Amino acid sequence: MAQEDIEEIRRLIREELAVRQPEALVRHDLELRESLVRVEEELKHQRADGAVMEKGFEQIDKRSEIETLNTRFEQVDRHFEEMREDMSKRLEQVDKHFEAIETSMDVRFYELTRRIGRFMVWSFATTLTIGGLVAAAIKLL
Repeated sequence: MAQEDIEEIRRLIREELAVRQPEALVRHDLELRESLVRVEEELKHQRADGAVMEKGFEQIDKRSEIETLNTRFEQVDRHFEEMREDMSKRLEQVDKHFEAIETSMDVRFYELTRRIGRFMVWSFATTLTIGGLVAAAIKLL
């Protein structure tokens, strides 16, 4: 209760007591004082309960903060797992690409080797033929 409310209650009690008889006033005054003492004690208990509740709320806030952090860490872990899976897929694709390039290079090297071999055979045959023709031409002359 606010201080103004307490003052208003006291003023109303004084007005009421002034109207009543003195004997009734004394008895009523004692009852009111006892009621006020009970109300004040109850307010003290409520304040103590309020402090306990506030501590409980603080603990709940701490727990919710911890739960929020745990949730965030789980999200980060899931994100890293997804990234790891994506990287694995990409590395597999790169491996397949390199295997395709290696196969293509093998085919090209085989073809180049075959062509060089044919060129050597043709070059050797041409050299022998020309050499034979030159030797035959020298003998005939």
